[in-house]
Amino acid sequence: MHVLDRIERKVLLKASRKQVWEALTNAEQFGTWFGIALKGKTFVAGDTIEAPITYPGYEHVIWKVKIERILPQTLFSFRWHPFAVEEGVDYDIETPTLVEFTIEDRAPGILLRVMESGFDRVPEARRKKAFKMNSRGWDEQMGNIENYLNEAPRRDPQSGHHH
Repeated sequence: MHVLDRIERKVLLKASRKQVWEALTNAEQFGTWFGIALKGKTFVAGDTIEAPITYPGYEHVIWKVKIERILPQTLFSFRWHPFAVEEGVDYDIETPTLVEFTIEDRAPGILLRVMESGFDRVPEARRKKAFKMNSRGWDEQMGNIENYLNEAPRRDPQSGHHH
C-alpha cells in the first residue's frame, strides 16, 4: 500500500532570490498570496502565529502555524495541522505536519520547492482527505506565488511609492 506521507511541489519563478525569499518570509507578503490576514505580523523561528484565513469560504478558520526554521534565502519551514477547518475540533492534540519551502538558483530564475511531510502521523480518519485537499491546495498556492511575483514589478518598491 502506498503510504501517503508527503506532498512535494515545485515551481520555477521568474524572480530574484531576494524577491522569492521576501514573498515567503515577510509575513504580510506571504499572507497576500497565501490568503491569510497577516498585517503587522512577523515570522520568527519558534513563534506560533495565529491569524484569520482570508480565502473565500474559509474565513471562519484561524490559520495556526509554529515557525520552525528560517535559514536566510534558503529554507523556511513551519508546522501546522493539515486541512484543520472543522469548527469545534481540537487539532492541537494531533501531530502536525512539517511544511518546508526551499529555494535554489535555477536559470532563468529561482526554483521553489515545497514539501509537506508527516501525513502518516495524521489521524487515519482524516488523513486521506487532508492529503487530498492539501495536494490540491499546494498546486493552487504554487500558482498563487507565481502570480504574485509576476505582478511584483508593478508594485516596484524601488519607485519609492510605499503604500
